Amino acid sequence: MTSHAQNFSAIPADRLPALLRGMPKAELHMHIEGSLEPELIFALAQRNGVAIPYASVEDLRRAYAFTNLQSFLDIYYAGASVLLKEQDFYDMALAYLQRAAADNVLRTEMFFDPQTHTARGVAMETVVNGLHRACVDAQAQLGVSAALILCFLRHLSEEEAFETLEQALPHRDKFIGVGLDSSEVGHPPEKFARVFARCRELGFHLVAHAGEEGPPAYVWTALDLLKVERVDHGVQSSKDAALMRRLAADRIPLTVCPLSNLKLCVFPDLAQHNIGALLDAGLVATVNSDDPAYFGGYVNENFVQTFAATGLTAAQAYALAQNSFTASFADAAAKRAWQDRLQGFFEGF
Repeated sequence: MTSHAQNFSAIPADRLPALLRGMPKAELHMHIEGSLEPELIFALAQRNGVAIPYASVEDLRRAYAFTNLQSFLDIYYAGASVLLKEQDFYDMALAYLQRAAADNVLRTEMFFDPQTHTARGVAMETVVNGLHRACVDAQAQLGVSAALILCFLRHLSEEEAFETLEQALPHRDKFIGVGLDSSEVGHPPEKFARVFARCRELGFHLVAHAGEEGPPAYVWTALDLLKVERVDHGVQSSKDAALMRRLAADRIPLTVCPLSNLKLCVFPDLAQHNIGALLDAGLVATVNSDDPAYFGGYVNENFVQTFAATGLTAAQAYALAQNSFTASFADAAAKRAWQDRLQGFFEGF
């Protein structure tokens, strides 16, 4: 926590929701396909003539009852089936970016899963160009700095990840990094050590999902074998004291997603979430929405519900927002400008 954060501890709890909603922040862990609201799924299905196994928007919303990561992924991939044209990807991304702007997100680094689409015959350029065009327009129209991170699906082979990388390289100016997502258990980070080494040689930023449903050992291997700069989720790290010390000492950010953790039963209830303990241990923890259409809320909702359930304070809100800018892959000047805005917001609140 920064020295400034202590100055804000006197802000009363009843003002916290307004503070959390209004404060400038970055979002570093959200899957753009996971922002597909049922209304947009139905609209795109109609536009593209795609049949989906749900009778109505309400029917689809009722299906958002997950017991674990895999049951979520099954419906997630069904929803993605409506994305066929460049305009579909643009519309999806811009809808999220408009919500992000309303949540006072100044910077977002969005994950996308090209294999989900190329496996259906959608060209890589269709995916990347639609998403990138929305990022460009978000900066011009909304004042949101947006960047893309290409994720490999870990339930598929490393050979397929290499093929995806080759397909994406002609568009390398349109994404800033690579990540690793999908079913964690049984697919340890080391499965992708060679493709991550190649991406490091190419100069991409490296992140990976680890320690959500998987054990702390997956976080160690993400750090030591994949050489990631950020760990996505990472909440299981609290079970390993040596790992916690490593993450704190090396200032490795964790992109934590509280409502996702609740929805996927990583924690039995939000009051037991360990985000406060991660902060207390000196980790660069951040709050993010993961798959907001499916998990019950965009980034502000994650902040408001988590703070209400755990009793976190305004000082911790400042630390989390500060961490989000620190952990971003933006340039140093942009980070300083955003952090100055954050401090000004808190001082004027």
